[in-house]
Amino acid sequence: MEKAISIIESVNSTINEFVWVKIGIVLLIGAGILLTSVTGFFQLRYIGHWFKSTIGSVFKKSSDSTKKSNKKTVSQFQALCTALGATIGTGNIAGVSAAIVFGGPGAVFWMWVAAFFGMITKFCEITLGIYFRKKNEKGEWSGGAMYYLKDGLGSYKGCKALGSILAAVFAILTVVASFGIGNMGQINKITLNLNEAVFSDVDLGSIFGLPVLNLIIGAVLAAISAVILLGGIQRIASFAEKVVPFMAITYIVGVVALLIINFDKAGAVFASIFRFAFNNEALAGGISGAVIAQIITQGCKRGMFSNEAGLGSSVMVHSSADVTEPVKQGMWGIFEVFADTFVVCTMTAFVVLSSGFIDLERGVPLEGVSDATLVSQAFGTVFGDFGRIFVAIAILLFAFTTVIGWAQYGSKAIEYLSGALGVKIYLIAFVAVIIVGSVMESTLAWDISDTFNGLMMIPNLIGVISLTPLVIKLVKNYTDRTFKKKPVAPLLSFNREIQAEGERALSENAGNDRHS
Repeated sequence: MEKAISIIESVNSTINEFVWVKIGIVLLIGAGILLTSVTGFFQLRYIGHWFKSTIGSVFKKSSDSTKKSNKKTVSQFQALCTALGATIGTGNIAGVSAAIVFGGPGAVFWMWVAAFFGMITKFCEITLGIYFRKKNEKGEWSGGAMYYLKDGLGSYKGCKALGSILAAVFAILTVVASFGIGNMGQINKITLNLNEAVFSDVDLGSIFGLPVLNLIIGAVLAAISAVILLGGIQRIASFAEKVVPFMAITYIVGVVALLIINFDKAGAVFASIFRFAFNNEALAGGISGAVIAQIITQGCKRGMFSNEAGLGSSVMVHSSADVTEPVKQGMWGIFEVFADTFVVCTMTAFVVLSSGFIDLERGVPLEGVSDATLVSQAFGTVFGDFGRIFVAIAILLFAFTTVIGWAQYGSKAIEYLSGALGVKIYLIAFVAVIIVGSVMESTLAWDISDTFNGLMMIPNLIGVISLTPLVIKLVKNYTDRTFKKKPVAPLLSFNREIQAEGERALSENAGNDRHS
């Protein structure tokens, strides 16, 4: 068994290094730079517009962002919450800690860089997802990278087979990744933190060599998941709409309280981030290209692990939104990355770097510090047992909503590959694997998750980059109509029937606005 695990670790390490170090970072940042340029720095140029059109619209009674036209769709806000539920996970806590422990404080800077370009990458992914989505046999929207690979890239001369192959590869990778990043890795972190913070004095023994307490935690989580997932996208979205805002706000309030207490360390914290962004002498005894690559890789990898920009995953949820304009839903993707990385991840980074467990002068963790429990230790230092329990509950909510969100991703990928029957079988397997995640070793699960994240990114970004001319058209069409008030026909869908239906909806909305 140990030999088999050793072989798996070796193979995974080789693939991971190739995917991330050799091509992944270049592809991820390169795509972001390209898309930022061709859209005219949309995430900066129209920052007021996308902010008002997304989270700002939620607080307006007349807004369409919280409404849906029928039971087979979800509102724009519900789509955001479901996607955020999947992205705001343990990566925002354990992922940030790991980036700092293995890449130093400078990794946070590269997390920001990846997020800045990731904002526009996710915007383009979702915009394309809406443009190429279809109705399934239940009358629900189905979309994702699979569809813009097959029908977008595949529409180019000589690329039909390539588009179909990459679409199938992406869907398969999504299903496999959903069991790793979206299931076992998350459940394992929940179990680990609950055992440490809440059940540290509880010993129920073991059965067949497996800890009974872990099995009970896994079984309870599996049962709750089954109830939510059996209700389909509507129940998933309803759950996310209630839980995600609560968990995000609660965590932010807790971090702000700690930030106020440690405010005197703010200068040293941010100075260390920028000082170690391009070198970390302590990691290698001097500045070297390998060390810089490690810092950049950790920051970008953990950033994408957290916000999923470039992964193409959240497109599958956003495509279910009750929205007509592709660009309008795309702007929710910009906000999603902003909230996930620039808000939540940055706050976690401050918690870690101000905790005293990281030597800010040398940029390395103190001896014996573990990235897995670093945030819990930081809160515990200030708030005692309450702090550790607070982090355990935060991880429970963050990780569990990730599990639910990724179940939806996997369902849509399976639907693309095998239809409705396959979805039922997949969900049964997904719920069963939750119990496996509660008793397995976490290190290998997270390493494999990193690898499959990178593998998903490759076909997705090939599709997005190949469709850059279409992205330019969609953005120009939207800005011409919205800001320049040009009387041009809207670009809403590659499908003529959906395009016509969308045009009617926009016309009716415009008529209602004139009469209101």
